[in-house]
Amino acid sequence: MFGNALSGWHLVILLVVILLLFGAPKLPGLARSLGQSMRIFRSEVKTMKDENSSDSSGDNSTDSSNDSSPKS
Repeated sequence: MFGNALSGWHLVILLVVILLLFGAPKLPGLARSLGQSMRIFRSEVKTMKDENSSDSSGDNSTDSSNDSSPKS
């Protein structure tokens, strides 16, 4: 649909606009906070995947033991 939407010149213009909006002194701080946010996001995704894999393998044994126990 868009084909080659972002060519080299588009990226240069985009970077100049970002530089004008935020200013040069703030860019390192923005990059640092973006990197930290991405690191946190990746660790949370990995934790969720680990929990899902351990839950799916552990669900069968815990569910069958809970279903067979009598309730008073």
